[in-house]
Amino acid sequence: QVQLVESGGGLVQAGGSLRLSCAASGSIFSINAMGWYRQGPGKQRDLVAIITSGGRTINADSVKGRFTISRDDAKNTVSLQMNSLKPEDTAVYYCYADIKVTGGTSAVPYWGQGTQVTVSS
Repeated sequence: QVQLVESGGGLVQAGGSLRLSCAASGSIFSINAMGWYRQGPGKQRDLVAIITSGGRTINADSVKGRFTISRDDAKNTVSLQMNSLKPEDTAVYYCYADIKVTGGTSAVPYWGQGTQVTVSS
């Protein structure tokens, strides 16, 4: 079984910073892409940023220049450094990882439980 556990959410004023972290654990053979999605009130879940196993990153236009995604393959973690936060960044942030478990035939997506980020104006 695989688990993704997020940490680092909270309440911050506009212009501030937060750092989200997500650790994957369990019977992991390999991890392909890892990333973050978010879901605001009454909205669909949208991509924030993705980082491939080769280190290539894809960022939503709304966060370019403000958010930075990184990963530590030795620890099976992915982090999201969020700077210059805006009220519209308020959402539940979900960690995502494409994981092949030990003995598995292919990678499948796994999700964390979500962490709330609230940006006050």
